[in-house]
Amino acid sequence: MKNILNAPFLTEMIRTATNMYAHGWDERNGGNISMLLDEAEVRKYLDFPAIVRTIPTGFEAPALDGRIFLVTGTGKYFKNVQYDPAKNLGIVRLAKNGTEAEVLWGFSDGGKFTSEFPAHMMSHVARMRVNPENRVVMHCHPANLLAMTYVHDLDEKAFTRTLWQMCTECIVVFPDGVNVLPWMLCGTNEIGLATAGKMETARLVVWAQHGIYGAGRDLDETFGLIETAEKAAEIWMKIAHLPLKNTITDAQMHELESRFGVKAREGWLEP
Repeated sequence: MKNILNAPFLTEMIRTATNMYAHGWDERNGGNISMLLDEAEVRKYLDFPAIVRTIPTGFEAPALDGRIFLVTGTGKYFKNVQYDPAKNLGIVRLAKNGTEAEVLWGFSDGGKFTSEFPAHMMSHVARMRVNPENRVVMHCHPANLLAMTYVHDLDEKAFTRTLWQMCTECIVVFPDGVNVLPWMLCGTNEIGLATAGKMETARLVVWAQHGIYGAGRDLDETFGLIETAEKAAEIWMKIAHLPLKNTITDAQMHELESRFGVKAREGWLEP
């Protein structure tokens, strides 16, 4: 049996969590990550079916029954993940239509998965319906996107177009745009369902006055989506109070579509 601390999926999760903390996106115990794992890969590092304990999830997710996830723990600081992965991370397998999570490794102090586990799992289901290769859901609190929700119209089309206009790469990186939820109580099934609904049409969902959810095929793609949107928000926050003399026009964004083989969300650019 191989040492799980050398597993590529674990080392990449540790690097990502550390990098997110360094970016200032995950203060204290803010933020969470979940990643769908391949069972055959996990079997190289863990005995099956060695279940450490079982935790009720508080929701149903039949589509994920038997699926295995690497997930951050509730109340855990991202800055500490690199120093004690077994305490701050856990590998769980969903069972009984997703109503139970079987801990296969981690949460060594008796802890459990993030309080946003419902939103993560529901978002995984929604994104996998759109793209079966989706494996990662990531939530964090980037300062500029968060600040933007206090002063910008929360209309999704308007919010997205502002971000697209800030950096040439934005429409290339997230042509599906950014969806937005008004403030809702976090850690509930209700916000999980609402987020999943928004995930059906975009890989980025902003939680107003809270943070952002991103989804992707791997940790790099998901991190990069959030990183790009946050950079655009930073630029907007720096210039929003100034008279605008130049911008990226819709015609120029159509040029970017053609050049990079992407298609902006239907109806969100002028013909």
